[in-house]
Amino acid sequence: MAKKPQKQYISATGYKKIADEIEELLHRERPAVVNRVAAAAAEGDRSENAEYIYGKKRLRQIDKRLEYLTGRLDEMEIVEPPTRTDKVMFLSYVEVENDEGQERVFRIVGADETDAKAGWISWKSPVGRALLGKQLDDEVDVRVPDRTVSYTVLGIHAKDPRQS
Repeated sequence: MAKKPQKQYISATGYKKIADEIEELLHRERPAVVNRVAAAAAEGDRSENAEYIYGKKRLRQIDKRLEYLTGRLDEMEIVEPPTRTDKVMFLSYVEVENDEGQERVFRIVGADETDAKAGWISWKSPVGRALLGKQLDDEVDVRVPDRTVSYTVLGIHAKDPRQS
């Protein structure tokens, strides 16, 4: 029996970004590549026509990407940012301090929105899973490849506290 795909959570902004990429590929890039391939095919011998060969390859890449993205959208559930700040929830910004006294801000996001530089971590990651549901002053231990890191929750925010 086929396993039903698990819902993937995403913010409205993240969903729109994926939908915009589909729109760009489907209505702008793909038609432009089709036109270039047709023009290259009209030149004659296709076996040595680099523009034709590259164009066909690019069309396959675009089609694979479109298939992947549309499949992802079908699995996604848009979640609104939390208004509550009493516990860590999906899309919360969480200020933490590790056991060495270093402070960081994480945002708990869907797998399609992760951004290590911005501190956006997946809710399925070890740190994301450990922080979900926690409250102010709670401590969590997270196993990373070579050790265990302890974090203390210093703040929970609906908006990025670094932007205040």
